[in-house]
Amino acid sequence: MKSSVSQVSSMCNTSVETQFAYFGRTEVIDNTLNPDFVRKYILDYFFEEKQNLRFDLYDVDSKSPDLSKHDFLGQIFCTLGEIVGSPASRLEKPLGGIPGKKCGTIILTAEELSNCRDSATMQFCANKLDKKDFFGKSDPFMVFYRSNEDGTFTICHKTEVVKNTLNPVWQPFTIPVRALCNGDYDRTIKVEVYDWDRDGSHDFIGDFTTSYRELARGQSQFNVYEVSHLVTLLSFSVESEFTFLDYIKGGGDQCTLFHLSTGNPSQSTSLHYMNPYQLNAYAMALKAVGEIIQDYDSDKMFPALGFGAKLPPDGRVSHEFPLNGNMENPYCNGIEGILEAYHQSLKTVQLYGPTNFAPIVNHVARYAAAVQDGSQYFVLLIITDGVISDMAQTKEAIVNAAKLPMSIIIVGVGQAEFDAMVELDGDDIRISSRGKLAERDIVQFVPFRDYMDRTGNHVLSMARLAKDVLAEIPDQFISYMKSRGIKPNPAPPPYTPPGHTHHHTQI
Repeated sequence: MKSSVSQVSSMCNTSVETQFAYFGRTEVIDNTLNPDFVRKYILDYFFEEKQNLRFDLYDVDSKSPDLSKHDFLGQIFCTLGEIVGSPASRLEKPLGGIPGKKCGTIILTAEELSNCRDSATMQFCANKLDKKDFFGKSDPFMVFYRSNEDGTFTICHKTEVVKNTLNPVWQPFTIPVRALCNGDYDRTIKVEVYDWDRDGSHDFIGDFTTSYRELARGQSQFNVYEVSHLVTLLSFSVESEFTFLDYIKGGGDQCTLFHLSTGNPSQSTSLHYMNPYQLNAYAMALKAVGEIIQDYDSDKMFPALGFGAKLPPDGRVSHEFPLNGNMENPYCNGIEGILEAYHQSLKTVQLYGPTNFAPIVNHVARYAAAVQDGSQYFVLLIITDGVISDMAQTKEAIVNAAKLPMSIIIVGVGQAEFDAMVELDGDDIRISSRGKLAERDIVQFVPFRDYMDRTGNHVLSMARLAKDVLAEIPDQFISYMKSRGIKPNPAPPPYTPPGHTHHHTQI
């Protein structure tokens, strides 16, 4: 008699990496070695966090809820990012946990819960509105309100003012359906029309009510409304807003390039100092950010470059050299491969100023410029002591890069003032060069010291560092795709187990 049950655990946010919190268990399926579990689990997904999961599989022999009374069949560890980042958000892994025994395979699939992601675009005009101004004609505008459960109304859109006309044609506008009616297609939408006055005491012309369902009929007799005279819906269209997960599921890589800066690794005061007992600040920052991003790169091979060093054998200064020493193939295998190449390079190169950022930004931009179809997105991680010798050139490089499928993360290590890095971040003032504004905000900067204790010896939270530097990536990714009109590839069809040959757990 064979019965199977799968238990899911999720890791607590704690420094003890082995501590998992029980999350839930599937139903029991009788008499099978190839269970296809039905029960799903709803988890909050955060791109910027490493969300560790553990799945345990048991053979149930009695009705006891105590799992120690049942036979352990195997387990796997993974992250939610690994599942989401797999093709079609489907991850297949061999079960382990029983030495010397093949435990079978588990298949994990994830899907995003839909929450009315549509946006509606519409345009209105009016004819022969009431003349409210003593001199001249009216300056009409429209205000849209959605109704709330308690019968009150909340403003959700205001059109532009069309000056000096009684027959306005307003510009088309786009609004999320959630904002218009909270996803309830029959909820009342109230529209008021006003004549604009400079002093803010706008004159009321009239109002009407409608609903999303009515508006969705488009231009027709149903969408002509009486407001002193007539307001007419000229056009209506709706399209689905794509999310970060839509693009990930449809395939395509986030390709990450790592770059490091300057210091003397043999001196204990150096930021690059190689303590045999702990990672230096560069390595810690690289590990914290890289371990999350690598889940979204299919082959886990990352080009890693250094800048600001004299290279053997002739001592020439380089601002873009491969950490592994191989100009033809600067790729390293995973985060561990990058760390190994970094430590090896510190033994062979002589770190040397000045520190130029522009060559590195332009280097990555050349990769990104070659694939602008949405199939790849590049994330450049610069770990630096904050000194920059080519600010003007770097700003120009970033403004040019903002048109490309790439983002830049800067982690500042050490105690320097990071004013230049804050300027590059562009959160308060969008970065510009020669009078040209960056098309998108693509830079995120954080100082590493904010995540250290007061002595500067102990890291308080690498998870928080990663969260803060990665939080903007999905929106930057989406902003590029939307600006280029790139839609996600259709996800592969749902997986159907051939003859049910796998343990199949859904989350």
